[in-house]
Amino acid sequence: MKRIAVITGVAGGIGSATAKVFVQAGWQVIGIDIRDPDNLPDEIRVIKSDISCLESLERLFAAIYQGEGRVDVLVNNAAVQICKPLVDTTPEEWDAVMGANMRSVFLATRTVFPIMKAQGGGAIVNVSSVHAIATSKNIAAYAASKGALLAFTRAAALEFGPDNVRVNAILPGAIDTPMLHAGLNRGHVNGRSIDELVRGLGHKHVMGRVGQPEEIGRAILFLADNMQSSFMTGQALVVDGGATARLSTE
Repeated sequence: MKRIAVITGVAGGIGSATAKVFVQAGWQVIGIDIRDPDNLPDEIRVIKSDISCLESLERLFAAIYQGEGRVDVLVNNAAVQICKPLVDTTPEEWDAVMGANMRSVFLATRTVFPIMKAQGGGAIVNVSSVHAIATSKNIAAYAASKGALLAFTRAAALEFGPDNVRVNAILPGAIDTPMLHAGLNRGHVNGRSIDELVRGLGHKHVMGRVGQPEEIGRAILFLADNMQSSFMTGQALVVDGGATARLSTE
């Protein structure tokens, strides 16, 4: 029997790559996004839904449980990023970031937990960011949401541990995705084209490059797989090419 993975934000760079990694590992994947994804294998079932709406989520997970009988892993990956100075960020933009990056995680986790408890366990992987622990200018709302997600991960792990539901977070660094490209206008690297900006950002890393979405997908698979990470919960796994290992004064 194939294990069932539900991945939110499956139309994004990390979401689509993670879905493919799970399929290659023999999992059955159900992807959720408000957008239509491109270039996903036919075996990945995609459901369009607004995961910031509790009623939609409850109907969605009820349908998944009725059809599949279980949910082994929930990957909370959906997110938005607004790159603006803090004083120029409107309350509406702040709320939009918190709604997509935190409220949706809270609602999905709250909804899937009874399913996992009833089946005897499961795993939840929250996709945070290195911006939760070391950030830059003009990205305050995103950084705050990802920092909150770390605290939420620890709190959920404490509550869900007795029911054999593990909750961990992954903190990607700079990953070559459309979200990264959109955020390169913050002025923290020099270059005229997107390729130059990505290379310039990569040179700031210990490994001399930015990461690929598949590398994050494989790390998420590790946290999801109870055979590989069975003694991990409440943890934050940093996958950033060594970016946060270097002192800013060097």
